[in-house]
Amino acid sequence: MGNWVVSLAGPRRISLEPCPPDPLGPGQVRVRTRYSGISAGTELTLYRGSNPRLSKDWDDTARMFVPRQTPVPYPLIGFGYEEVGEIVEVAPEVTDRRPGQLVWGIWGHRAEAVLAAGAVRPLPTGLDPLAAVFARPGAIALTAVLAGDLHLGDWVGVFGQGVIGLLATRLAVLSGARVVAVDPVPSRLTHAAGYGARSTVDARTESAAAVLRLATDGRGADVCLELSGAYPALHEAIRSTAHAGRVVAAGFYQGQADALGLGEEFHHNRIQLVAAQVSGPTPAPSMAGRWTGDRVAQTFMDLVAEHSLDPMPLVSHIVDASAVADALALLDRGAGDVLQVVLRFS
Repeated sequence: MGNWVVSLAGPRRISLEPCPPDPLGPGQVRVRTRYSGISAGTELTLYRGSNPRLSKDWDDTARMFVPRQTPVPYPLIGFGYEEVGEIVEVAPEVTDRRPGQLVWGIWGHRAEAVLAAGAVRPLPTGLDPLAAVFARPGAIALTAVLAGDLHLGDWVGVFGQGVIGLLATRLAVLSGARVVAVDPVPSRLTHAAGYGARSTVDARTESAAAVLRLATDGRGADVCLELSGAYPALHEAIRSTAHAGRVVAAGFYQGQADALGLGEEFHHNRIQLVAAQVSGPTPAPSMAGRWTGDRVAQTFMDLVAEHSLDPMPLVSHIVDASAVADALALLDRGAGDVLQVVLRFS
């Protein structure tokens, strides 16, 4: 394969297109991609055309969405943020990276990328390169856990057991929490139990609020993490939380919140609702000056290297990059047995 990049020409119009190689500049490295993971959240919103950035402009100064003044900038080239590859060329002045070194970072679904040397991190020795596609999803999960301010012995509900929810379940367990995992897909609940969840709730047939209140002598969860991006799940997370407890909304919610009743438990139990978003300067204001996005991602990869967390069971599909349209269609269908889909570049 030459230099190819994934291109989105419009909703559900995906292809792999040839592109010329970028020149190598000062302080840069050239990386040849081995694997690129597909996000079942943000990337699907782009693929489906529901991402707010497609209908509105983000004003970075005001930090607000404003009416779009220009057409949607299709094609969207090289979206994606879960990459691992091999350095094949370095600029002469770069001394801390070398050809042949395996690295992880964010450069999108493309066969080759030219990046600042500091933008890629070396793969820990002995780690399967495939594990590094989880660096960004793991950072999202850890951001939610840090924003939850969990403590030893806390009862924590984790709503949504997709890739990020399962990683959050394991990280919450490592934090000393007693985790109740919630999802409508039985196979995902099995993964959650394997990651140490104290109990699981099948959202199709059980009330997570009832289960958590029964487990806590009626109090409810100390903290709930909502990672599915579904408004009914966020509503149930609020119902499941103790008076004055905290709910971390870390999913990427789409459309109008018709299933969210803020005049009910949220209002009467004075729930603290916190948004967690990985691209911010810090997971929570109280962590400013200590935790940065780089530290969060590196910490997650350190936990993987230390064998505290094994993300490999979450890889459900590995497909050739040439089949990217099929891979995204697979995620779009939302089958319960699909977790981490990975593109393999030759």
